[in-house]
Amino acid sequence: MMMNKNEWWKDAVVYQIYPQSFKDSNNDGIGDINGIREKIPYLKDLGVNVLWLNPIYESPMVDNGYDISDYYKIADCYGTMEDFDNLLKEAHNAGIKIIMDLAVCASSIEHKWFKESKKSRDNKYSDYYIWKDPKEDGSAPNNWGSIFGSGSAWEYVEERGQYYLHLFAVEQPDLNWENPDLRKEVYDNMEFWLKKGIDGFRLDSISLISKKQDFPDDPAAIENGYGSPYFGASNGPRVHEFLQEMYEKVLSKYDVMTVGEATRTCVDNALLYCQPERKELNMVFQFDHMHVDYGKFGRYSDLKFKLSDLKEAMFLWQKSLNGVGWNSLYWDNHDQPRFVSRFGNDDSKYRKLSATMLATVLYFQQGTPFIYQGDEIGMTNVAFDSIDSYKDIEAHNMYLKFSNMGLSNDEIMNYIHNKSRDNARTPMQWNSNSFAGFSCVDPWIGLNPNYSKINVENDINSDFSIHDYYKKLIKYRKGNEIVRDGDFKEIGLEDSDIFSYTRTYKGKTLLVLGSFSDKKVCYNMPNNLQKFKRELVISNYNGNIEQNKDASTLYLRPYEALVFYMYED
Repeated sequence: MMMNKNEWWKDAVVYQIYPQSFKDSNNDGIGDINGIREKIPYLKDLGVNVLWLNPIYESPMVDNGYDISDYYKIADCYGTMEDFDNLLKEAHNAGIKIIMDLAVCASSIEHKWFKESKKSRDNKYSDYYIWKDPKEDGSAPNNWGSIFGSGSAWEYVEERGQYYLHLFAVEQPDLNWENPDLRKEVYDNMEFWLKKGIDGFRLDSISLISKKQDFPDDPAAIENGYGSPYFGASNGPRVHEFLQEMYEKVLSKYDVMTVGEATRTCVDNALLYCQPERKELNMVFQFDHMHVDYGKFGRYSDLKFKLSDLKEAMFLWQKSLNGVGWNSLYWDNHDQPRFVSRFGNDDSKYRKLSATMLATVLYFQQGTPFIYQGDEIGMTNVAFDSIDSYKDIEAHNMYLKFSNMGLSNDEIMNYIHNKSRDNARTPMQWNSNSFAGFSCVDPWIGLNPNYSKINVENDINSDFSIHDYYKKLIKYRKGNEIVRDGDFKEIGLEDSDIFSYTRTYKGKTLLVLGSFSDKKVCYNMPNNLQKFKRELVISNYNGNIEQNKDASTLYLRPYEALVFYMYED
């Protein structure tokens, strides 16, 4: 039993791998475990020390593996348990830890628990899921809609004469965490993987495991429409009780990293999840900065974000968790558009500059950085011509929803191009060979056509390599007390062009600047910092810094990033 809680995850840089899109080793068009093994030297060279694997369990793949049918078995398309054991061993030998993605808010309808549960109301598994009687008119128990936009979050089953809850796809019934036997099943499974030697978990949609037991209607529902499933499920009444039990029963026995996906969680609630003394999780994925470009169609809106809104969201979390919790740092993941297309500029003129600027302003904040595969080469969104080329269940549901609203195909596809989750799921672009070096056959989802120009091989061999810039950032972070433990102070919240802040620790200060403009912009050094001398730590431009004679004003070029070490004589 390991009890050494050394908080190693505070010094971690995590690389997220979407297995089916990372590297195909057996040429069936699907990435796999042995493909990941092939790239261990690449990942070690990049400097990351933790891999987060999206689900690799047995699954019908309705939701790309988050609909799990057997928590103890590796999906055939990814390989065998022996392959996984070898991956774990080789990663550990390279100084790289592995955390698993665990989806225990819901399972697949193909899981043996659900197959038994739907048979009757009085067997062992009958209430492993959330079943409710119809209303008097036969309709669903409440007005909650599916997160995936498919209509009601309830599905009727004749065998039981009841509805089951599915916050996500109809093939993903929600697990009933009120049942202690179900919770024990979850904890036993976690023990199984931890005893194998994995180094922690990313817990999918963990803020949704506890529901209000009266299952109230959402009063804010649109007339003749569905209400938000988050109304009665997000940060529910027993979620912290369940997580504290999970810690006591399982996590307390191991020196591991835990990060929970905490949908609709504000700063105050986040502190309940990640304050060490509460013994729940190490950190959460929050979404405040992911909502800055939401509009009338939620995440599928084409609203352009305001930098002030982005800074306000990120600065709030930095200040609020400083010294009392821990942040996760990310720009994108498997559920989000590519960060350089969303927050930067993916035009060929500015793609590399904006990608490196965004990495800079993120990775000097306090928290654990998460690199999503392809970030390190500036992979971009993809614009497939037809909805038929998209695989994501949510994209298809939204296409149908928008069609029923009367939107034109061009309008709908514009929304899909900007925000579909498949933007992040196109195959990793390793080189300019056929199929981008991902495979030797057509992959399970189409390649981004720009792979011949944007790929690992080209980037590493270029004069300005995003990949090499990431290596510099990662190397600088390691063991740096200011970056790890320094106080955070925002600068110029109202500035519409420049993202700026300081990190201070034991009298030492770093000043971080990043321009979000495609034009030269002016930055006036704050009065309290003008007395300091400064040494350039990192920049994404070669050549001299542009400034006035007394260095009180800097002129940042398009998407320029600058980090200074500030000191007194």
